[in-house]
Amino acid sequence: MQEMRTEPTYAIGEFAAKVGLSAPTIRYYEREDLLKSHREANGRRYFTDTDVNWVRFLLHLKGTGMSIQDLKQYVEWRAQGDETIPNRLTLLKETRNDFMEKYREVQHHLQILNDKINWYQNKEAGKTTSTEPFAEYLKRIGHSE
Repeated sequence: MQEMRTEPTYAIGEFAAKVGLSAPTIRYYEREDLLKSHREANGRRYFTDTDVNWVRFLLHLKGTGMSIQDLKQYVEWRAQGDETIPNRLTLLKETRNDFMEKYREVQHHLQILNDKINWYQNKEAGKTTSTEPFAEYLKRIGHSE
């Protein structure tokens, strides 16, 4: 007897498009046990909106820089139940700390880029006639060697 489904289902191509990944990437996620597909009676895989939300969550974690190995560990702990919440919490906090360090670096790079854009715009508009060698700029912001 086939189970009654109450939510929409998606073939792998539809699912891949819905989550913004390729079908081969979806298969890779399955092989790595990050995602489990459901199967029709004929063996054809399908996915649900619950799976869409799960993959979107995984992509958020991946977007923070979490490695595939750490994603796999998180998924394994999640499957083991609430007793692994402390482990998951530690992993998520470590991921956040690493992400925040990278975020600060990106913000710093952006500030340097914005400073250079502003300097060029002021130079182009005739608001400054100074010449500021880049090495002096880096020294001024604390990046001297």
